[in-house]
Amino acid sequence: MLNLLFFVIGLLAAIVINTLADTLPSSRTPLWPQWHSWGWSVRKRPLLVFVGTAVTFASLPLFLADWVDVAVNSFHIAVLILIIVTDLEHRLIFNKVIWPATAIALATSLIVSPEENNLRLALLGAVVGFVIFYALYWLAQLLYGAERVPLGYGDVKLALLMGAMLGFHRILFALMLGILLGGVFSLLLLLTRRVNRDTALPYGQYLALAAIVMLIWGAQYAQQFLD
Repeated sequence: MLNLLFFVIGLLAAIVINTLADTLPSSRTPLWPQWHSWGWSVRKRPLLVFVGTAVTFASLPLFLADWVDVAVNSFHIAVLILIIVTDLEHRLIFNKVIWPATAIALATSLIVSPEENNLRLALLGAVVGFVIFYALYWLAQLLYGAERVPLGYGDVKLALLMGAMLGFHRILFALMLGILLGGVFSLLLLLTRRVNRDTALPYGQYLALAAIVMLIWGAQYAQQFLD
């Protein structure tokens, strides 16, 4: 029954995600040209968001025992899906999404189960995520120059948000997984010649996807290394 309930909630969340994905970029000009040649279709996006969000929400009760954890992680995942969509389509990660979501992540760390998160872990995770990606951002600036930097400042703020959502015990795993996913998918796109070495690829999608993975079953995985 809980799975069905969250499936329906996922459908409702998908409506909000698609609406925000259409309206948020209207006042902003992308910093890089849009690119969809590797397979992402804006026309198919509403259906993909509906299916992906509903199925993910419905699966959460299979991995999380506490319904509060399911509800909180569902909200976090909805935010991350929205970030994936806007980063894919516009190379934009919006402050009006990042900052409220970070505040909510810190607040909800007070009500989730101890193995999921707590305020101390959330604050420390946010600081660690920000510091690591801020350092990587400036290193990329030095190596590639401001014109070809592979990381944007939005990715730095996303790492901060991920730290607040996941807590210190999961943020390092999530960042490593995001970097790995980015490398693997970028290599596949290069090998299949869907992009070239000069194509500006959005990176936030891989970080957000890694965060979703860690929200679903990362607490148990991370705890094994902390014990």
